[in-house]
Amino acid sequence: MQILRRNLLEASRRLSSLLHSPPPATLSAARRDPSTGSLATTPWAATQRRGAKMLGSDVKLGNVIQRKGRIYQVIKSHHSHQGRGGATIQVELRDVDTGNKIVERFRTDEALERVFVEDKPFTYLYQEGDNVALMEPNTFEQLEVSKELFGKNAAYLKDEMKVTLQFFDGRALSGSVPPRVTCTVVEAQPNAKGLTATPQYKRVLLDNGLTVLAPPFVEVGENIIVSTVDDSYMTRA
Repeated sequence: MQILRRNLLEASRRLSSLLHSPPPATLSAARRDPSTGSLATTPWAATQRRGAKMLGSDVKLGNVIQRKGRIYQVIKSHHSHQGRGGATIQVELRDVDTGNKIVERFRTDEALERVFVEDKPFTYLYQEGDNVALMEPNTFEQLEVSKELFGKNAAYLKDEMKVTLQFFDGRALSGSVPPRVTCTVVEAQPNAKGLTATPQYKRVLLDNGLTVLAPPFVEVGENIIVSTVDDSYMTRA
């Protein structure tokens, strides 16, 4: 009986100690500055700017890189080969903070510092002036962003379309649409008479105002699937 009482007393002491002890340290968004020992005020996302190294040959449209102390997004890229000088890539970069654009040329074997962005899905609602309204599918919160974020692909935006925004430091950098979109042909050139050895594509006007090349059998009123990557005909819908 005394042994049982001692065990209960010891258990009570341990429980009391746990209840009055300070909570364990937890990881928070605040980061401790190693130079001062104090908590840094910069957002957690700001400490995650730097990513993995990438080669110039791997640079693609939409990539975000850090160069000369600035953060840039790639908005155009063109690969070229200059004889003995080796292969290079010319890119047009947009400064994330100022919006200024610059043109740079990288060697394909040059090491660059890539910055990773966060992709978030949205639903397209409507366009108002130069802006578009999007809705977050989980919270139903609406967000208004510039149509320029989607570049040339803004022409493909349709009601209820699922789109993606790329965020960096809580800021929307760019938007993307699905790689395949269904469009309606509103105008089409007449079929060429006679048979030829190679298929003769014709120009067709789509309901979004874009003109693409399509096979001769495609007629006005038909729905076709278009690649938003290069604005090319893929197949009938």
